Amino acid sequence: MQQYEKPIRVGVVGVGRGKGFARGAGPHLGMELVALCDTWEERLNELGKELSVATYTDYDKFLEHDIDAVILANYFHEHAPFAIKALDAGKHVMSETSACFTLAQGVELVEAVERSGRIYMFAENYPYMVFNQEMRRLYQAGHIGEFKYGEGEYVHPMSAEESARISPGMDHWRNWIPATYYCTHSLAPLMYITDTWPVKVNGFVIAHDPEDETHFGKTVRRSDLASMIAVRMDNGAVVKLLKGSLRGHGVWVRVHGNKGLMENLRFGDTHMVRVRREPFDKDTGEPVERVYLPDFPEHHAEAMKAGHGGGDFFMNYHFAEAIRRNEQPFLDVYRGVAMSIIGVLAYRSALDDSAPVVVPDFRDIEVRRQYADDHWSPAPWDRGPGQPWPSILGDMRPSNRGIEFASKIWRDSGYTG
Repeated sequence: MQQYEKPIRVGVVGVGRGKGFARGAGPHLGMELVALCDTWEERLNELGKELSVATYTDYDKFLEHDIDAVILANYFHEHAPFAIKALDAGKHVMSETSACFTLAQGVELVEAVERSGRIYMFAENYPYMVFNQEMRRLYQAGHIGEFKYGEGEYVHPMSAEESARISPGMDHWRNWIPATYYCTHSLAPLMYITDTWPVKVNGFVIAHDPEDETHFGKTVRRSDLASMIAVRMDNGAVVKLLKGSLRGHGVWVRVHGNKGLMENLRFGDTHMVRVRREPFDKDTGEPVERVYLPDFPEHHAEAMKAGHGGGDFFMNYHFAEAIRRNEQPFLDVYRGVAMSIIGVLAYRSALDDSAPVVVPDFRDIEVRRQYADDHWSPAPWDRGPGQPWPSILGDMRPSNRGIEFASKIWRDSGYTG
């Protein structure tokens, strides 16, 4: 094990998803977990006792603790305000998806990172799954030529019981987030593999269906079933993103270049990579097609023990390395915001008959100024003139049956909010 002179003192916000980050922030990475923060006191105290660290229900008090870095695993729509407050307090930040919930938040977050001089990492773990790391290696070596077309799928249906269990409360973000918003698991691997950026987007939404008992009839969900997003990248390539609760669970990435194709398998061991080069493109003696299980390029043993196909290990690893080098990571604030606002802009497109929408480049100060007051939001507490409903069909209210079903599961889980 590598020895580190001084550990990076870390605090984690959110003890649900944050458990993995908290348990992974150890001496093997030169990190030391010292504090946790959450408003669900029972779960907070349990994890705090297990890990022997300080616990806080007040975020401001938490930031006063002697910590160097904050890992945000709180709610989807809250990351930017929490990150900005931590950056302004002089802390490095790693933030779960999404980086921002509105374009105005994206502007504010970028500028907070720039003025703070601190490290910001977007905690998108899907690029670091073993097959995506292998496809990046192949692409960067020129094996399939220039990127022309790609597909990213994150299809994740759940039972009504599971959906209610992880979404406690009528206004929990999972119960109203528009179908396009959770798009970074689909887009991030393609940006990571090819190092391209999104420039234009069209959004298509598969609407809320009250006849679907599992996803709507027995839940309090007010948003739609799924979305397909078409993205034009800065090198001219076209990308299709599919995400949502369609039947047929799977995570799949496909990349077509002008000299070949690569993808992870859809069946069997989905961590395996398929690479195809046509007879007229391949070298002499090279097979037309290969299917194989790659290793992680580094830290294979450690990554194999981590969640999300090993991706969770590399979040803490790259965050710690960026802090020690004092260099922003690949998944920096600019990429994190670009990936995140795709979901917002795709929903605008879907509400406008899927018309194309330009993706602003927030690396440009002048461009940022145009969006500094763009607070367009589907959040229930932001209702007002010009604000969208969570569903493209409008105000879709849960049935009494759905409310009763979900409420029982919340009570059984210990949720009293």
